[in-house]
Amino acid sequence: MDKNAVIGFVLIGLVLMVWLWMNAPPPPEGSQAVTDSLKTAVIRDTMKTVAPAEPAVHEAQRDRDTLGKYFSHLITGKSKSLSVRTPNYKAELSTKGGAIRSWQLSHYKTWDQYPVDLLNDTKNGDFHLLFYTTDGKLIDTKNLIFQTAETRQEIVIEGKDSVKLEFILPVGNRSRIIKTYIFSGDLYSFDVLYRFEGMNDVIANFSYQITWESGIRFVEHNSVDESNQAKAIAFAGGEVSEINATSFGEVVKDSSISGRVSWIGTRNKYFAVVLIPRNKESKRASMEGIRTPLPDAGAKESYSVALEMPYLGNPGETDRFTVFLGPLDFDVIKDYGIGLENMMSLGAAWIIRPISEYVIIPIFKFLRMFIPNYGIVLIIFSILIKIALHPLTRTSMRSMQKMQALQPMMTEVREKYKDDPQKMNQQVMRLYKEYGVNPAGGCLPLLLQLPILYALWAVFSSAIELRQASFVLWITDLSIPDIIMKLPFSIPLFNIHELSGLALLMGATMFIQQKMSVKDPRQKMMVWMMPLLMTLMFNAFPSGMNLYYFVFNLLSIGQQAWVNKQHKGEPLRKVEPKKNRGGWIARIAKDLPQTKR
Repeated sequence: MDKNAVIGFVLIGLVLMVWLWMNAPPPPEGSQAVTDSLKTAVIRDTMKTVAPAEPAVHEAQRDRDTLGKYFSHLITGKSKSLSVRTPNYKAELSTKGGAIRSWQLSHYKTWDQYPVDLLNDTKNGDFHLLFYTTDGKLIDTKNLIFQTAETRQEIVIEGKDSVKLEFILPVGNRSRIIKTYIFSGDLYSFDVLYRFEGMNDVIANFSYQITWESGIRFVEHNSVDESNQAKAIAFAGGEVSEINATSFGEVVKDSSISGRVSWIGTRNKYFAVVLIPRNKESKRASMEGIRTPLPDAGAKESYSVALEMPYLGNPGETDRFTVFLGPLDFDVIKDYGIGLENMMSLGAAWIIRPISEYVIIPIFKFLRMFIPNYGIVLIIFSILIKIALHPLTRTSMRSMQKMQALQPMMTEVREKYKDDPQKMNQQVMRLYKEYGVNPAGGCLPLLLQLPILYALWAVFSSAIELRQASFVLWITDLSIPDIIMKLPFSIPLFNIHELSGLALLMGATMFIQQKMSVKDPRQKMMVWMMPLLMTLMFNAFPSGMNLYYFVFNLLSIGQQAWVNKQHKGEPLRKVEPKKNRGGWIARIAKDLPQTKR
């Protein structure tokens, strides 16, 4: 391996390290689990006790003044709760706001094994109407009392059965808003029909908004990692728009999305809420988010989204929406057929995402049909990738062997022409050509693996199938680092407080592989530098990714040993120069009949 090859390896390593550093999730520090509902509730309750309490009558009077003549009578009354249970979730609804108060998923648990509830703790729930009235008031239906004729406290739906629940907001003698929920037993979504009767003299500006204000609850142990995955996304005109609050206290907004919006929503690491208009083109969509600090170096991002819809004023006008509240499972969201899979972060669309979507995920799904353990699936996947790259890596290893055999001759050339660098490079290139050695042959497999590595990172960071999927021994969750030791100090630059077992194993196998392939004494630093840096960079990565790379390195060690044994003692031979037949014009000219002059 000459200087050019070393420089190539170093550059590849630097590119890989920069990419890993840019994408590495920060390691959990202290008790970043403050995102669970109990501590969040404590923080909120503490804030409430600090604020001075106003007499209830003043609050009610203020609300009446805010709501104007059409809606002031709807803030009083007794609210009623009811629940809907399906195989996928348990939803709680309230007549106050006609809103969703809770949405517990049946098949998923939080990091501390409580049911995942996607709604943040808000006393008025979420999914409301917002509009201006003709008397100049901004009405938010979350504060109003709806009516319902439903008498059941809990409704159970099985299979593909469905149920309708009707909530009525009686605005006046001839005007009302009817909000009808349609729940199905086999979906993670529900439909909502808004029917406006006699509202032409009430709703101003010929528009209204449907809103989701409370974002989505965080349910993972590492709140920083979950915040880094959180964002708000809109899909309009076949293009994705998103906002992401990356700095504490920063409020990010986007209200410029207009025209036909296929959907708008917000996500955390593994779950999402999405608003989908069904029968009318929206006028505008808006998103807003903020990143806030939590105790013990934690972080939380919260996003609100809204769709502005046209109000045409037709008698009995009805609009329909679908609200998805569920896991970012590729098969589940792709079934909606409206580009909802763009909610998943599967890498850059031009090269990485196709690998994730059409190669890695299908292979995982296929292997999972026969193998219940995702750790074994990853091992088999590593074997398949190694088999696919075998011809290329074998050629690379042979090229590196020839480079090692050329070292004595290259040393002689460098010594002979040490005062003439140009002549020295010419002679080195002549050696490469005579013995058929490609100096970049060892770099190509690494370059080809980079997109696969990036795609694997994207899948492991967002695939809910790996969430809380255990393997063996201490590896209990393939989606997070497998911590085996806490350090009494922090490793500078990398901010490492804990060590990952699989990252250490991966680094050890990389060291062995480097030791087997690097023989040039001038490159001794490469033997330990790259494995050390890769171990530190991979320490905060999902254990599933480290398991893949560890197995891949083991296979590479075996392949290297086999190639070394097969060609051990084989003499270095010059290659026969290819005959120069000339260009295609010369060959055509040669075949043409010659004319006599």
